[in-house]
Amino acid sequence: MKIERYSFGSITIGGRTYTSDVIIYPEGVDASWWRKEGHSLSIKDLDDVIKAKPDVLIVGTGAYGVMKVPKETISYLESKGIEVQIDLTKNAVELFNKLHSNRKVIAAFHLTC
Repeated sequence: MKIERYSFGSITIGGRTYTSDVIIYPEGVDASWWRKEGHSLSIKDLDDVIKAKPDVLIVGTGAYGVMKVPKETISYLESKGIEVQIDLTKNAVELFNKLHSNRKVIAAFHLTC
């Protein structure tokens, strides 16, 4: 599943455009994803990701990097054997498109700020 386009507030994946934050799994897109604390990514926000056991979790923190990923969240994911890559959503989209065909990759993208 390839990401064709990202712009502030919008992402097109597999020919379908989404206008809310998404998690991309190998088998599909969760467009109902939202974090309990808005602009902070907690372990609880990633329960389904952790259960899916990806090799890599790519986190897009928004166009301007407003969404933060606490060190505790990163440490927990790494303790589960999940590599974590965090960047502005534009850059995270590019990384996802490079890695998703060779490894089990899940991506969580904040689409706005």
